[in-house]
Amino acid sequence: MRFDVLGPVRVRHGTVEVPVPGLLRQRLLGLLLAHANTPVSAEWLSTALWGGESERRGGSKLHLLVHRLRKTLGEPERLVSDAGGYLLQVEPDELDSERFETLLDLAERNFDPQRRADLLRQALRLWRGTPYQDLDLAELAGEAQRIEERRLAGLEQLHAAELDCGRHSFIIAELSDLVRENPLRERLHALLMTALYRAGRQADALAVYRRARRTMVDELGLEPGPALRDLEQRILAGEHIEFEPPTARPPARPAQLPHDVPGFIGRDAELTELDRLSEKAEVPIAVVAGTAGVGKSALVTHWAHAARERFPDGQLYVDLRGYGPDQPLTTTEVLAGFLRALGIPGDAIPADATERAARFRTVVDQRRMLIVLDNAAAPGQIRPLLPGTPTSFVVVTSRDSLSGLTARDGAYRLVLDRMDPGEAHALLTDRLGEDVLNAGTAKPLIERCARLPLALRVAAERLHQSGSRDVSDLLEELTDEQRGLDALDTGDEHTSVRAVFSWSYRNLPDDAARLFRLYGFTCRHAGHRIGVFALTALLGCDDVQTTRRLLDVLVRAHLLTEVSYGRYEMHALLGDYAAELAELEQDRPAIVARLLGFYLHTADQAMRILHPERDPDAGGLPRPVAMPTLSNQESAVKWLDTERPNLMCAAESAAKAGMQDLVTVLFRMLHGYFADGDRYYDDAQRLAALAGGAIPDDC
Repeated sequence: MRFDVLGPVRVRHGTVEVPVPGLLRQRLLGLLLAHANTPVSAEWLSTALWGGESERRGGSKLHLLVHRLRKTLGEPERLVSDAGGYLLQVEPDELDSERFETLLDLAERNFDPQRRADLLRQALRLWRGTPYQDLDLAELAGEAQRIEERRLAGLEQLHAAELDCGRHSFIIAELSDLVRENPLRERLHALLMTALYRAGRQADALAVYRRARRTMVDELGLEPGPALRDLEQRILAGEHIEFEPPTARPPARPAQLPHDVPGFIGRDAELTELDRLSEKAEVPIAVVAGTAGVGKSALVTHWAHAARERFPDGQLYVDLRGYGPDQPLTTTEVLAGFLRALGIPGDAIPADATERAARFRTVVDQRRMLIVLDNAAAPGQIRPLLPGTPTSFVVVTSRDSLSGLTARDGAYRLVLDRMDPGEAHALLTDRLGEDVLNAGTAKPLIERCARLPLALRVAAERLHQSGSRDVSDLLEELTDEQRGLDALDTGDEHTSVRAVFSWSYRNLPDDAARLFRLYGFTCRHAGHRIGVFALTALLGCDDVQTTRRLLDVLVRAHLLTEVSYGRYEMHALLGDYAAELAELEQDRPAIVARLLGFYLHTADQAMRILHPERDPDAGGLPRPVAMPTLSNQESAVKWLDTERPNLMCAAESAAKAGMQDLVTVLFRMLHGYFADGDRYYDDAQRLAALAGGAIPDDC
C-alpha cells in the first residue's frame, strides 16, 4: 500500500488508486498520515475536524468516521485504537513525504555532485502539487509548510549540484522560474547569478542582482545580505566563482546549556522520570511545571548536563523570560538565535517568523538534540520552537501547567512539588554545616521557608552574611507577619523571594489577580486551607462558578493547590505575599466583615440543625449570598469539623481586632458542638479564653 500527501491525499494498492470518498474522511486520513505511527488523541482529532463541538458529539462522530476509513483502506488492522486515540501504521517507504525526506537526507550526505543531483531530482519528482492539497486544516498547515520549506531547500541544493557538474546553461531557465516564484530567497538569486556569469552573461547576472536588491528594499526595507553583495562584487571584478554546496560544511553542534547548579540536592524521582521520558520516542516534549522558586530550572539544567551525551547533535537552550523583570523573548528572536547556533548564516535566515520556524524544523529534522525552553508563559511561546520529528527531546519549564501543550501537542507534564523535609534539611546542611543547625531550629526554618529551594538558599546565604546571627534570629524575623519576606530579600530581583512571586502575580488576568489578593485576608483572618464558598464571600459575589473559574486560573499558575474538591491552600510564603497585597485594598473592613460573616452565618446554620431550639445570631455581620447546603446533622457536623481550624482563626483575628462581641457570639454558638462528647476540649478552652469567659462545666 502507498500513501501520497505531496499533493492531493491519495491511497494506492500497487498501481490501483483507492478512492477516499468525502472531505471529512480525506481530512482524517491526512491528519493521521501527518502523525504516522504516532498515537493521536481523539480529542485533538475531533477538535481539528469539527472545532468546538461537544466532546460527546465529536467523540461519537469520530468513532463512526474511523470505522468508515478502516473500510475504505481495506486493511482495517492498520488503523488501531491506542490509549484514547488512534494510530495509523505506515511501513517504511509507503509514505511519499517520508521517501522524499529520506532522499534529501541521502543527497545531503553525498559529496559526488552528479549522484547528489540524481537523488534530489528523484525526490522532487514525487511532488504532485502542494502538501495535503485542498484539505484546508490549520492543524496540517505547519506540517505542509515544513515539507514545502524542505522542497525549496532541495531545489537550491539541486541547482548547486548542477553548477558543480558544469551544467550552468542547462539550469538558467529553471532558476529564472524559481526566482520569479520566490523573489525573497537570496540563495536562488545567487545561484542564478552564478549560472549566468559562468555562461558568459555577466551583464544579465548583474541585472539579477539589481532586481533582487530592488525587491528586497521594496518588500522588506532591507539591503541584500553580505553573501549576495559579495557575489555581485566578485562578478564585477571578473573573479572565478565556485558555488560551495551546503553538504561541504559539517553541521554545527551547539552546546548552549547554562552552567550546572553547584550543590544540587535531592529530586531523585524527578531526575529518573526525565531519564525515562527522554528515552521514549512517543514523548518528544516534557513540561516541568511548578510554583515560583521550587527549582524547575535548576532541576532541568542539572539533568541536562548529566544527559548531554545522549544527544550527540547538541543542546539548544533559551530563557523565554515568560516570568521576570525583562520583556519576554519573541519567537522571531529565539528562532534567529537557534538557526545561527545551528550554522545557518545570518543572510540565509528568513525574516518571517513562520518561515524561520519551518527552516528550524528542516535543520533539526532527524537530528538527536536536546532543546531546553526555560521559563515559558504560554503554549504559544513554545509551538513554533518544536521540531517536526520526535528524534529531538524538548524540555519546557513553566509556572503555568501549559494544559494546551499537553492536550494538543502530546506533551507530558511533570509537576515539581516543594522539597520533602529530608531534602530540605540536606540542602540547608550542605549550605551551613551540621554545627549551625539543631533539631529545635532546623524544622521550623524549613517549614517557614515553605520547603522552597530558592527560599532555603536565600536563608542560608543570609546566615552566612552575618557571622553573629544564628538560626533563631532569622526564624524570628521570618515569622514576623509584617516583614517576613524582607528576611528573604537579596537585593536582586532575580533571586529575592518577593520579586520572584511578583512575576507570577503580574501574569494573572485582573479578576484572578484580585482573588489572589483577597486570599491574603484568609491568611490573616482564617487558615491557609479555604473552601470555595468562603472565597466567594470574599469576592462579594453570588456566583460560585465564577469563583471556581478564577481558582482554576490560580491553580494552573501554581499559586494555589486544590487539596480536595472545592478546598484550596497556599504555602506560607505565598500567603505572606498575598497578605501584603491585601493590605493595599481600599475596602479592607468590608472584606474582613464578609469573610467573618460567612463563617458566623454558616456556623449558625449548622448549629441550628444540631440544636433547633437555639436562636439565630451571627453578630450582625452581612449574610453571604452563596452558602453551602447543610441539610442534615451529618452535613452540619462534617462542615464544622472541616472548618473548625478556620473558625478558630477567625475568632483569634476578631479578638486581635478588638471585636470581642463577635468572639463571644462564636463561643456561645459553638458551645453545644464542643460539649458533644468532650469534642475538641483544647479548642473550647482557647475560645473561652478569647471570649474572656469561664468554661462551663459541661464543655
